[in-house]
Amino acid sequence: MLTALLERNARKYPADPGVKWPEKGVTLTWAELNRRAGTLAGYLKQHGIKRGDKVAVFISNRPEFVVAFFGILKAGAVVVPVNVKLTPVEAAYILDNSESSALLYEDELRTQAEQAAAACPAVKTTCSTAEFPGLYNRFDMNGHPAAVPGDVAEIIYTSGTTGRPKGVVLSHAAVYLTGSMMAYEGEIRFGDRVLQLMPLTHSAPLNLFLTGAVFAGASRVLGSFSPAALVELAAQEKTTHFFGAPVAYLLASRLPNLDRYDLSAAKRWIYGGASMSREAVLQVSRHFPGGLMGVYGLTEAGPNGMALYPAEHPEFAGSIGRRATVNAELRVVDEQGRDVPAGEPGEIIIRTAGGMTGYYRNGQATRETLKDGWIYTGDMARKDEAGYLWIIDRKKDMIISGGVNVYPREVEDVLTACPVVADAAVTGVPHPEWGETVVALVVPRDAANPPSAEEILAYCRQRLAGYKVPRLIRFAGVIPRNASGKVLKNEIREQFGR
Repeated sequence: MLTALLERNARKYPADPGVKWPEKGVTLTWAELNRRAGTLAGYLKQHGIKRGDKVAVFISNRPEFVVAFFGILKAGAVVVPVNVKLTPVEAAYILDNSESSALLYEDELRTQAEQAAAACPAVKTTCSTAEFPGLYNRFDMNGHPAAVPGDVAEIIYTSGTTGRPKGVVLSHAAVYLTGSMMAYEGEIRFGDRVLQLMPLTHSAPLNLFLTGAVFAGASRVLGSFSPAALVELAAQEKTTHFFGAPVAYLLASRLPNLDRYDLSAAKRWIYGGASMSREAVLQVSRHFPGGLMGVYGLTEAGPNGMALYPAEHPEFAGSIGRRATVNAELRVVDEQGRDVPAGEPGEIIIRTAGGMTGYYRNGQATRETLKDGWIYTGDMARKDEAGYLWIIDRKKDMIISGGVNVYPREVEDVLTACPVVADAAVTGVPHPEWGETVVALVVPRDAANPPSAEEILAYCRQRLAGYKVPRLIRFAGVIPRNASGKVLKNEIREQFGR
């Protein structure tokens, strides 16, 4: 089903660029991309990969990832993306848990890939990107089984910020609907150029933007993120769309001489993984012309969810919007699953045809998250009188101190508004009397002349109830985050436990 999109583009736009990799000067037309994916499918079938088998992909943002993605699907197999930042032990867990039969890996990552595969007896076939060119003229690209909508397309592992990663099972139909949603909501059209610097092994870059671009017939420009790469490639390739965490935009907006980059081709600067404050929106908007758009969702939902559209910036910046995206419904509910009134905190739940069928080999987690067709996100939010949703925090991150609930996000918002603070993260650590107590890791705005903890605490006391004020502040050069931009709260707790 998904491969039909690629095959359609190869017929309609055979000579147009399907994917570009400026770092190496590589451009693949839609016809060549389709041909290479077909021959890779032939290779996999000859090596015993059958319909429904799992094939892991340990490749960074380069054309071979796209070839591997569609090649696996053409073979009737299931794509298991593996983040290239993982250690061999972490990658081996995903290979083992997903029961992957084969591993396609980047040649520069050979050592890590081979160590991970060696720990997983189920992996019978491995193939490096260095071997890909030799496959393109040796194997038949035709005669592969067509997928049906209910066939599994992907098993994407969650980032595991609070425990072991779980494999989210997504069907061809779910991924198709998610990609079509992004093409519609983000106004991605034929001839557009989507800049992809966030890891394609994550659900938003893969299903929203890679699949969304293929759905629309837009080309993808691939690379690895750095603030300079964002503005340089956007200007050089005249890209129309980019997706990244808010921190990506903030870092890029601090680059010197930004005005020399022509970013006028941009239609949408899309962010996700966290909301963007009004102050951040104003800062970013000064340097990035075109519409800012926030998206909210999670891997379990495809990711489908909500959007904050350009016209709603900056007035409602910080919220996740008030309208669910096409293919999705959202509610905010209490512990009994009842809708809560405006102003009251509740958990966001999502129903979407683009969502998961469940967690792979984890029935208990599936039952806890997927109830009567609704995905319980674990995100706590309040709805205002205008209908906009404001994330309070992760349900699991909520701190209970002396029997009172403290939402770290609320404290973080106060800290990051402090003029001497560049970034902050708040969590709870065990306390013998209170159960938990509030602590904060803070990145000073001026590392050469950092503030005192007392200066920051005084700022907080003027803006927060006493029980919400951090009892301890530590300074750091950076807040630990994963590749999706999510704060690694476990690492912060460990730092305070030392």
